[in-house]
Amino acid sequence: MIIELDPIRVLVLSIVVLWVGELITQKVGALQRFSIPIAVTGGVLCSLVVALLDVFAEVRVSFDLEIRDTLLLLFFSTIGLSAKLGTLKEGGRTLAILGAVTFAFLLAQNAVGIAMATASGQHWAYGLIGGSISLAGGHGTAITWGALGEEAGLVGATSLGLAFATFGLICGGVVGGPIANRLIRRHGLTGPDPEKEDAEKGATASGDPSFSVTSSQTIRTIFLLAICLGIGEELNDLLRERGTVLPGFLTAMLVGIVLTNLADSRKKPVDTGVVDLLGSVCLHLFLAMSLMSMQLTQLAGAFGGVALILVAQVALAVIFATQIVFRVCGRDYDAAIIAAGYAGLGLGATPVGVANMNAVTSRFGPSPKAFLVIPLVGAFLLDIVNAFVIQTYIGLLG
Repeated sequence: MIIELDPIRVLVLSIVVLWVGELITQKVGALQRFSIPIAVTGGVLCSLVVALLDVFAEVRVSFDLEIRDTLLLLFFSTIGLSAKLGTLKEGGRTLAILGAVTFAFLLAQNAVGIAMATASGQHWAYGLIGGSISLAGGHGTAITWGALGEEAGLVGATSLGLAFATFGLICGGVVGGPIANRLIRRHGLTGPDPEKEDAEKGATASGDPSFSVTSSQTIRTIFLLAICLGIGEELNDLLRERGTVLPGFLTAMLVGIVLTNLADSRKKPVDTGVVDLLGSVCLHLFLAMSLMSMQLTQLAGAFGGVALILVAQVALAVIFATQIVFRVCGRDYDAAIIAAGYAGLGLGATPVGVANMNAVTSRFGPSPKAFLVIPLVGAFLLDIVNAFVIQTYIGLLG
């Protein structure tokens, strides 16, 4: 029996998943203490239930994820609308540093994968599948390179890549919070003064219990989001016609950056509190849909071959985030938040990294610099550097 969930039912279920995740997080102290995102808690639980239905009741659930892609565009648009010119200037140097760090991280990630694949008697190329192709690259990159690998004779490369990408997504959402919590406590770090932040921003959805949203504020913000999506799509079409392909969320975010700074120059600033609220909702829904739709039964057979390499890759990501990313980004509060985001980024995907940062900052205070730098690394630098690193390994070892 197959149950097909259309986009509306997927949206309804994702809301239920978030509610369950929030409820469990409130009851389980460890989840709060380590800042595990509620979407990770609820989404993984839902995927387990779906797997049990498949195994014991022979009921398979399929998900139409069309709405999820729109939520991703909306989320990155809110990131752009929150990027003030001052923050952009402040984050420029950090972004350049993280570009160099990312190159080193991807080299190390593939080196670990290749070493472990070779040690287990497998072809070295399987190590790339268990490295940056699937982990830093995510599901899309895993499918693309997996298909190419199978054409070259790597049996099961696509399914193996999807397994790595999926389990990496889960691990990325689990380790980020504990990383930031440990760094904050170990180094005695504190976030910005909430009262000062509220005075600068007006109000925030998470920092002020009396925060309220008017219909006019919401409509204005939704209008700006619509502009981001519309112009971003047109820019993508224009660039595609000229042979340049960029992720849709990158252009939407860039339009948001232009809009918010243009609004500031005209003394009509964007309602940052409303933007943060809508962005948080879109992010949680996107991540919940991604995690709850994981087909764990299809990936179970590959888990044995994935587990050992995945443990090594998680250890590498944690060491890199705590010992390198945190240090080169300034060893301050922002650096701790960036480290949490980078771990999620390196093992899963950009939204996972941002969800990690969102969970931590909801406890310790905002970090505008981190919320600008990590999405830019994930949306722009990571894919470019990753493609170069993959091709370099293939050229050297192929």
